[in-house]
Amino acid sequence: MSSRLSRAEALALYERNDLLSLAQRARAVKEQKSGRKVFYRINRHINLTNICSSNCPLCAFQCRAGDRLGYVLERDDIAKILEEARSVEGLSEIHIVSALHPTKPFEYYVDVIRQVRCALPTVEIQAFTPVEIINFVRLTGASIEQILRTLIDAGLDGLPGGGAEILSDRVRSIICPRKATADEWLDVMRTAHRLKLKTNASMMYGHVETVEERIDHLIRLRALQDETGGFQSMLLFPFHPANTELGKKFDLKPVGAWENLKMLALTRLMLDNFDHIKAFWIMLTLPIAQLALAFGADDLDGTLGRERIINAAGSTEGTSITRSKLERLIREAGYEPTLRGVV
Repeated sequence: MSSRLSRAEALALYERNDLLSLAQRARAVKEQKSGRKVFYRINRHINLTNICSSNCPLCAFQCRAGDRLGYVLERDDIAKILEEARSVEGLSEIHIVSALHPTKPFEYYVDVIRQVRCALPTVEIQAFTPVEIINFVRLTGASIEQILRTLIDAGLDGLPGGGAEILSDRVRSIICPRKATADEWLDVMRTAHRLKLKTNASMMYGHVETVEERIDHLIRLRALQDETGGFQSMLLFPFHPANTELGKKFDLKPVGAWENLKMLALTRLMLDNFDHIKAFWIMLTLPIAQLALAFGADDLDGTLGRERIINAAGSTEGTSITRSKLERLIREAGYEPTLRGVV
């Protein structure tokens, strides 16, 4: 087998279904890259609105304008959240991801970044997925670079990795037909990396995609990382079908622990040029995220605080976790908890 997994080799490993062998290999790669350290952050999620023009069948968070469950955070709402965040010891990141509001102007989002930067001058601001950036492009007629430069001037430090789902337009035509295309998602990340923004990458699996499309997704991410070197970490999102049109239409069930751990280990092996693989506990559940530390993951993301999007889809893990509990989970797995600051 070559040092870099080919598409055929990755598919063969998947089909072989030898979970313990995959774990051993992935764990060796993790320990080569980050030793006994497992990282986490003290962070705070802010979801600005759930009113969305995209109305993707994969999403349980969004609602249409006029829906009684719809909300938009305005300046005073955000100020209250930031005042609460200021009291959190060691806070290092504000993470902002939202729906694609049909009428809110781009200036609203720029002002949000300015407000966060003013309130928390030393905290890293990671905001707006590539899907949201493409929405801003469509709203304004500006280029991707112009949008990103405006946000950088307001105080933006990086982009989350969400919205990638599966980087296949066949899949996207079913699960998110009005969102950014696969090429548009990659173009935003390519431009962000050129502008020295920090970004993550992601994959959402367990819906209508094939295993081959999962592997192709990883290959496209690996190729962009070869080109730019700009991705910090990779997150895997198993699809939560509860409360979604997609889940009802295709009678989808959540994937099991075996599949989650297999995909995480395989991703660690495929993405040889990524330094970090996150076990995103709110998606995987805490027990599986802890176990994932033996399958190549070296990061548990963070404390979150009031995350709404994933919980709307049926996550039962709550919306936040304490620093002490994260550290306990890491130590129980035999690793060294390492607080990731502003990097």
